[in-house]
Amino acid sequence: MTDNTSDDAGFEPPLWEQLAEQSAQLHQGVRLQKVLAATGWGSRRVCEELIAEGRVTVNGEVAVLGRRVEADVDRVEVDGAPIGVRPGLVYYLLNKPAGVVTTSKDTHGRPTVVEIVPAEPRVFSVGRLDADTEGLLLLTNDGDLANRIAHPSHGVEKEYLAEVSGGAVSAGQLRQLREGIELEDGITAPAKVSQPETGLLRLTIHEGRNRQVRRMCDAVGHPVTRLVRTRIGPLSDRSLAPGDWRELTAAERRATTEAVAESAHQYDPPS
Repeated sequence: MTDNTSDDAGFEPPLWEQLAEQSAQLHQGVRLQKVLAATGWGSRRVCEELIAEGRVTVNGEVAVLGRRVEADVDRVEVDGAPIGVRPGLVYYLLNKPAGVVTTSKDTHGRPTVVEIVPAEPRVFSVGRLDADTEGLLLLTNDGDLANRIAHPSHGVEKEYLAEVSGGAVSAGQLRQLREGIELEDGITAPAKVSQPETGLLRLTIHEGRNRQVRRMCDAVGHPVTRLVRTRIGPLSDRSLAPGDWRELTAAERRATTEAVAESAHQYDPPS
């Protein structure tokens, strides 16, 4: 006589339980192409093509079609640049007025940039503008993207308009600014510099040194009297008044991620 109640080690769950378990495993996470589409990378068809081309990685591994991701824990990158897929990520573009500081608190009681944007979720500025400098500033709680944008060796381009004293900047001085200026913390990287009109410079740099544009202009004998940042990578907005802010569009988030990836490839030294 066989005792079926003494040992159920080989017991097979009912079919409905097996199907339920398989369904739970199958539906863990969200399909990668859906996540990419939600973050501005195009239609699901376009996102499927990105995956098929091997341009998307999850936690450092090249993703395949059908891959699912857990937005809270998985790290997703396109062309080597991280994209924010965690819930609750926000991206604000602010036109910082003069006199506002980019710290979260100021011991001298000056207004701060985080007081201008919503208090929740808590955000931080990507890079810094000194108190006297005006213009565009990105604020976010996406640390991965922020670190890449602000990275001093291969950050994305930042464009400035600088009003300078001392009259017209000579051709030789413009060449110095373009080729690199010797500062106390080393020579600056090549920059794009033009003079739209006498005493007004347009400078584009990719480094993030403290007060870099002001120090560069000081070094060639044309101190800055007013400085405005007009562009961060692909981000610009002439209609944004000083003190105003808005959220980035999905297309702008995508463009920013692409700019980060491009700048990393351009400025990273060869291995």
